[in-house]
Amino acid sequence: MMQVRRSSERGHANHGWLDSYHTFSFANYYDPEHMGFGVLRVINEDRIAGGAGFPMHPHKDMEILTYVISGALAHKDSMGNSAVILPGEVQRMSAGTGVRHSEFNSLKDQETHLLQIWMLPDQANYQPGYEQKSYTDSLAKKPLVLVLSRDGKEGTVRHNQDVELYASYFQKSFVETFYIRPLRSVWLQMIAGELTLTKKDKKETLLAGDAIAATGDGGLKIEASQDAHFLLFDLPPTQ
Repeated sequence: MMQVRRSSERGHANHGWLDSYHTFSFANYYDPEHMGFGVLRVINEDRIAGGAGFPMHPHKDMEILTYVISGALAHKDSMGNSAVILPGEVQRMSAGTGVRHSEFNSLKDQETHLLQIWMLPDQANYQPGYEQKSYTDSLAKKPLVLVLSRDGKEGTVRHNQDVELYASYFQKSFVETFYIRPLRSVWLQMIAGELTLTKKDKKETLLAGDAIAATGDGGLKIEASQDAHFLLFDLPPTQ
């Protein structure tokens, strides 16, 4: 089965300094049909004005990923971490028993464009944690790069859930088949370009901001109709 979530159907909030699209229910946007997908709870596409951002605020029992598309995001937290997140990097903050952090566009005259992703951990009350890695070199060499896993395999960022995340740049006409393991599912989130996805006898076309949920084991054929940038989540059985 494949189910498409169109970009135009997402929740939207424009606060002036922040222009945000919500794939799932978030803040003042509530849609009982889109509360999440499996352990995925938030996928926000944010555009933050130069020098603006989120002041210190708390989180608990959530795995939070930041993926910068363009620009630069400055992060500080109550664990003592201070860093700037750039395109090609993946940042993971495990909120666990509780953490506070701030996020600001570190560029004064340029918008920062990013995806912020929240996932449920596999259990509550982990010790808070932080990790950040660059995959710029790998993404320049490979069309599909594993960037996040529970056990840190292949040099990936570790996190507290059985989710594997791939960052992907497909050049036009590139074709790859991703095999969905039994009982697992896939969420593919488009960032830019155009993809055609085929599973058994069903075919869908995705554009920037679109997403698709694919369930049922077997091959998911992914073909780039144009150059395409996307994230692919390999998700565990529903908890």
